Order: sequence, then C-alpha cells, then structure tokens
Amino acid sequence: MATDQKLNRTMTLVPAISTVMGTVIGAGVFYKASSVADATGSTSMSLFVWLVGGLISLAAGLTGAELAAALPQTGGMLVYIERAYGKLASYLLGWAQIIIYFPASIAAKGVIFGTQVANLLHWSSAAIIPSGIAALVSVAMINMLGSKIAGQFQSITLFFKLIPLALIIIFGLLQPGGVDVSLFPVSPGHAVGGWATAMGAGLLATMYAYDGWIHVGNIAGEMKNPTRDLPRAIAGGLLGIMIIYLLVNYSFLHALPFHAIQGNQNTAMDAAQQIFGGFGGKLITIGILISIYGTLNGYTMTGMRLPYAMALENSLPFSKHLVKLNRFKIPYIAGIFELIVAIALMFVGGFDTLTDMLIFVIWLFYTMVFIAVIKLRRTEPDLKRPYRVPFYPVVPIIAILGGVFIIGMTLMTEFKLAMIGVLATLAGLPLYYFMQKRK
Repeated sequence: MATDQKLNRTMTLVPAISTVMGTVIGAGVFYKASSVADATGSTSMSLFVWLVGGLISLAAGLTGAELAAALPQTGGMLVYIERAYGKLASYLLGWAQIIIYFPASIAAKGVIFGTQVANLLHWSSAAIIPSGIAALVSVAMINMLGSKIAGQFQSITLFFKLIPLALIIIFGLLQPGGVDVSLFPVSPGHAVGGWATAMGAGLLATMYAYDGWIHVGNIAGEMKNPTRDLPRAIAGGLLGIMIIYLLVNYSFLHALPFHAIQGNQNTAMDAAQQIFGGFGGKLITIGILISIYGTLNGYTMTGMRLPYAMALENSLPFSKHLVKLNRFKIPYIAGIFELIVAIALMFVGGFDTLTDMLIFVIWLFYTMVFIAVIKLRRTEPDLKRPYRVPFYPVVPIIAILGGVFIIGMTLMTEFKLAMIGVLATLAGLPLYYFMQKRK
C-alpha cells in the first residue's frame, strides 16, 4: 500500500467533532429502533442497549484511532490488518468488504429507501424492490460523474441528516405523557431467551447505527494537534451521537406505544406523523429519505474504490477491467460490479438480515484491529504513534470484550446468518492462492 502525500494539518477540534458525527450518523438511527425494541422487549432494556452500544463504539473508536494515526495510509483497515497479521488476513478483509460489507450496506439502504417510498406514496409492497433499485442506480450514476460532484452531493445531504433528527427530538419530547424508564435493574421484558440473548440481539442492531467509527481516525493526518485533539474529537463526537440516539429513541417512545415500535420498520415515519400530523410527518419522512439517499451515496462512493484498489495490485480476477476509469477518472467497471452485487443482495434478504450479516462479518475484523493495537505495541514499540489510546490497556480490552460479545451472541442467536457471512468471507481463500499463483 502506498503512503499518502503529506496532508495539510489545518483541522481543529470543532470541525473534527463534526466530521466524526457526520461519518457515523446515517439511516440506522431511524430504522433500528424497531429491531432493538423487538429484541429487548422493554423500554428500559432498549435504551440501555443504545447506551451500551455507544460506549462500546466509543472504546472501539479510541482504540482503532491509534493505528489510524500511526499508519495514515491508503487502505485504512486493510493496512492495519496486513501490518499485524499479514497479507492473507488483509486480503480476506478486502474480499469481505467487496462481497459483503459494502454491497450489503448499499442493498440494506436500498431496501429501507424503497420501503419508505412505498409507504409514503401508499404503493404496494411490490414497489419496494424496484424503488430501491432505482435509488441504487441513480446514486451510482451520480458517482460516475466524478468525485467532485459526488462529494458536493454528500455535503448537501449531510445537512438533511440533522434536520429530521433535531425536529423529532425537540417536538417528540414535548409530546404529552411520559416514558417509564429504569436502567437499573434492566429487565428484558418478554424477550425470548433471557437477558444475555436480548442484550446480544439488541447490540447487534445498534452496532449498525453506530457503524462508521473505524473511519474517524483517518482525519489524524489533517489535524493540527492529533495527540491532544483526536481523542477529544472521537470522545466528543461519539458521546454526542450516543446522546442523539438516546434522545431520538426516547422521542419515539414518547410518540408511540412500545408494541407499535417492536418489529415496525416504519417507526420513524409513524412517529413523525404522530408528532407533526399527516402533512408535517410526510415532510419529515422526505427529509429522512434524503438522509438515507445521502448515506447511500457515501457508501457507493467508497465501495466502488475498494475493488479498484485491490485490482491495482492484480489481486482480483478481471483486474485489468476493474482498474479502468471513465473520462471523469472514476472506476466505472468496479462501480458497476458493486452495484450488481448490491442489487442481487436486495433479493436475498430484508433490511435486518442484510445489516446483521454485514455487522457480524465486519466486527470479526474490527476485533482483530483492537487486538492488533496491543500486538503492535509489543512487536513494534518504536513505531511512531502521534496518538496513543488513553487508559491503555483498559480501553482496548473493553473494545475487544465488546467485539467478542457481539460475535458470540450473533453465533448463538443468528447462527445460520453468521455462517453464511463466514463462508462468504472464507470463499476468498482459494481466490487468494489462485491469484498468488498467477502472479
């Protein structure tokens, strides 16, 4: 992996915090409330799981940022995994991201986008997949016009992420009535399988909403004082996100009875209509759709560049085609490939199925990153570390334990889904050895 050219260190604390929050906040906060409520079975347990998910993400972000600051190279997590475990592990991560993580993320957002469009316009469920595919194709076409246009579009939609959140929180909390919440002791209510199962299934759902923290350390090379400000940006940003998520879910509980949230992927739309009335609720829903569309754009923009990067090293079949650029210098064949895989996955599973599988797979590698922080401290003590994780090794151990818990509980509650993810990842093994032999 080639190192980047030297970056301008101009970023201060406030824009760094904004970058963290803008990277993480996406569609999950609007559409995972139903999954969390269904898994936990009680208002208290639901909010507790959102809290714990935020704390695990905070420990994860603070831990992963050490490697991001020490190894600010193109490839991000691929570089960290290769440095600690070798080329094969890095290849499997890249393969998993190409085949599962990015396409499943895009497909899940397409499914939920189509679902909300169908509900908003009172179309039948048969319109969900075509509407979602239309969103995926249109976003891919925007990205084919160049990174500048895609980046500008991303900046515009970022604004629309915050409007629905702010309005739902402010006016949702003004709704009459209260929510009976007691964090300690926490009871799983009527959830099947007891406390541990409810906690595991609920955490798996929240991790999708908090996903994106792995990228926050990448801003280290552009910060004036990363040693001082990076932990503050991560802590401030992720704490802010956790508070927003807790307030949004508390607002949902204010607006709707708990049983109306459980398993209801239209929770955000129903809550908006309850808070703002029919017309106001539709306007908020349109804002949420724009937010999803913007998040879809971000994942499409990033996702199409990964097969391109691996093809540059001749690590994939048809690499000579995947590296081709259009006149706007965009890897269009790599983008078309990711689009086809994402559309195929839309027919395989719904929103929760897709997101649970991608979170399980990516957390296998996240946990390896946390362990790599400790491993490289021992094997490469002289590696220049502009930022070191605070309260070492306590924070990395919390991140590792959180990752092990999420992985373990997924194996217990969603074994078949987890095995599909594992087998799809391991399918990269023969491909790796085949490409190595060709080289």
